[in-house]
Amino acid sequence: MSTSVQHITISSEDAGQRLDNFLIRILKGAPKSLIYRVIRKGEVRLNKGRAKPDRKLSEGDIVRVPPMRLADPKEPVKPGERLTKLLDDAILLETPDYLVVNKPVGLAVHGGSGVNLGLIEALRQMRPLEKSLELVHRLDRETSGCILVAKKRSVLKYLQSLFRGEKQIRKVYFALVVGVWSKRRQVVDAPLRKNELQSGERIVKVTPDGKPSRTEFEIEESFGDQATLLRVEPVTGRTHQIRVHARHAGHPLIGDDKYGDDEANKVMKKQGFKRLFLHAASLRFTDSHGEAIDVQAPLPEDLEQGLKNLRKGL
Repeated sequence: MSTSVQHITISSEDAGQRLDNFLIRILKGAPKSLIYRVIRKGEVRLNKGRAKPDRKLSEGDIVRVPPMRLADPKEPVKPGERLTKLLDDAILLETPDYLVVNKPVGLAVHGGSGVNLGLIEALRQMRPLEKSLELVHRLDRETSGCILVAKKRSVLKYLQSLFRGEKQIRKVYFALVVGVWSKRRQVVDAPLRKNELQSGERIVKVTPDGKPSRTEFEIEESFGDQATLLRVEPVTGRTHQIRVHARHAGHPLIGDDKYGDDEANKVMKKQGFKRLFLHAASLRFTDSHGEAIDVQAPLPEDLEQGLKNLRKGL
């Protein structure tokens, strides 16, 4: 499929978006490498001049998109009946501006890297009249719980601005960690850096040259010397932050096959914990209309049952 030259005037809905992200969104099926190449060569023009990929767009800007040869877009994968019902039942709150979904464990938030269908692609298929559904933030595939999806570009920008501001949006997680957490409340303030192994796997480490990262932990329930259930508030939002900070504090998460304790995981599997115990339990924020929002996602049955098993053994 070949495209002709386009001259696109940036609307108020698209203002504030990076040039590269704007092109990725409008050029469906274009490899990112192609998009960065045409920007680097100056074939993409912003107001008749060159621009860097991270240049923020303003309302009224004119973007020249050069002719391109793109692969024919693939027919999107449709969610099955089971997933459709699961996601319909998982909607915790819906307004004309956004959705809050209780993401099931095992479902990636978006497709890619061998995943044909993620949460956002499934929602777009289920709601074809909603033309601007976008993830506001992300959750790991192994993590369940609250995730925000914007219905409008302007709302997406507003909600993402809350995530960038410290504690403008309150995210509370429940995490079960190995051993006895030493204090009633503890703050882990340790910089994190994302690395990619030769296999392509992402791994995050505490390192002095990492990005500032802060997580607040508070004991919710203790299970002798086996485990501690924590109420967790990440102040920053780095990849794998809670998992790496918990390990840094000496208490990795139960069921964590990347940063966890293999022996402890084997023992806890017998108690019914067969996956990562990390659940995004609530979101609190003020929406763009000034309304205070507090959404709760109940602990999934498998995690709740595992806690019951632990209590029986005390």
